[in-house]
Amino acid sequence: MNRSLNEIEAHAKCAARGAGLSWGMAEEAGRAARWLASHGLAGPAMLGDVLVRNDGLTHAQVAPVSLDGDWHAAKGPLCPLAVGTTLNDCADRLGHGHVITAGSVSCPLLTVPFAAWAAIHLKQMVRVAYESVQIETDGDGIWVSDPHNVINTSRADTVVFQRTRTRTDPAQRPGLRGHVTPEIWARLDTFAQRTFAPATDASRLLGAGAGLSDND
Repeated sequence: MNRSLNEIEAHAKCAARGAGLSWGMAEEAGRAARWLASHGLAGPAMLGDVLVRNDGLTHAQVAPVSLDGDWHAAKGPLCPLAVGTTLNDCADRLGHGHVITAGSVSCPLLTVPFAAWAAIHLKQMVRVAYESVQIETDGDGIWVSDPHNVINTSRADTVVFQRTRTRTDPAQRPGLRGHVTPEIWARLDTFAQRTFAPATDASRLLGAGAGLSDND
């Protein structure tokens, strides 16, 4: 299905909130899914995978336990949204030439929008590398090297973020709409439905219409 970026962002945000993410993290999830979809990448699909994987886990369980050395979760893989928001908080480290390494990250493609926002903040190119994938961004466009077609991997042993040189060859620029399959949309909708409270007699009486009885 071809959808507007506003639709994608809103649905992704609602799904993330339904999965138990804070309002702030849900907004970041929606923005990240939108950014990737605008570049023809599988942002909504990756978000759906992350929400399923982390369902029932707390932020503390999937976020970096320390910013000293390589980043790791308390147990299991890091959440890419937690990595991304932490990366943005530490963006100036990249600007000073530091390399940031996150160990064992689920759906690492979801970290790329956050690298793009770090690039905008720094006014410098940032590279994200995992497995055999290298993605460079100036915040708007991207340059993708994916020789083994593993960009959508469900987990990477390490994800490396670093400042890189400006490129002069053409970048892949964002479009105005994104493609989301019906299956992925429905998967996100499963989480989004959790944000809707079930109807009660009281809510029906307070709502529009005839309430519990139809006298029309």
